[in-house]
Amino acid sequence: MQGESTELKRRELSVLLRGEVASLQSWSAHWHPPRIVTHLGIIVAGAGLYGAAMGWWRDPLQALYTAIKFPLIILLTATGNALLNGMLAPLLGLNISFRQSFLAILMSFTIAGAILGSFAPIVAFIIWNSPPMSPNAWESAGPYGFILLTFVVVITFAGITSNFRLLQLLRQLGDGRKNVAFRVLFAWLAGNLFFGSQLSWIMRPFIGSPGLPVQFLRHDAFKGGFFETIYHVFVQIFTAK
Repeated sequence: MQGESTELKRRELSVLLRGEVASLQSWSAHWHPPRIVTHLGIIVAGAGLYGAAMGWWRDPLQALYTAIKFPLIILLTATGNALLNGMLAPLLGLNISFRQSFLAILMSFTIAGAILGSFAPIVAFIIWNSPPMSPNAWESAGPYGFILLTFVVVITFAGITSNFRLLQLLRQLGDGRKNVAFRVLFAWLAGNLFFGSQLSWIMRPFIGSPGLPVQFLRHDAFKGGFFETIYHVFVQIFTAK
């Protein structure tokens, strides 16, 4: 019985990753608690493994903290974006219910979680072969910037890929109208970027700074901004000698 359940979950994950429109449309039409639990489990496992790989460069305790925080950020982003797009989608021409919006976004984040989990061994390999973080911030500036940008690129890839994988579902829900599907997809991506970046900034650190102690949240978590930090990292990398 357990084997049959595992095989069913494996087949459902394959259907989701392939983006089979008929099945995804059926799944978004009604609540199915076991499937939702499976999707949440994939998000937590995939994002947790990726988060652990992110934090390991700093310290095993940082790896544990990041393994907790990263899935939490994804789940909060999915919830916030579902609420937002449940209102925006009808205004953009796609008449779907909050349930359909929530389940579609949950499926997209499930795909992202699976992608992040698959990248976790690669990221762990990069961390393993990187110079250890030095107590002197200037000595670790180059590796820190490279590793941080690698994380951002992988996360961005997972987010965009998972959303575009469901583009056909949006077209189907919008009666084949491509312009409506693209408008809603753009709104989803914008919502993910907004919620995800702000939550990531609040919940930092993920790697940790060489000169600061390992901690779950910083005392100045609500100061500064995500995009400001990325800009300074680029400047640091391209001006380093």
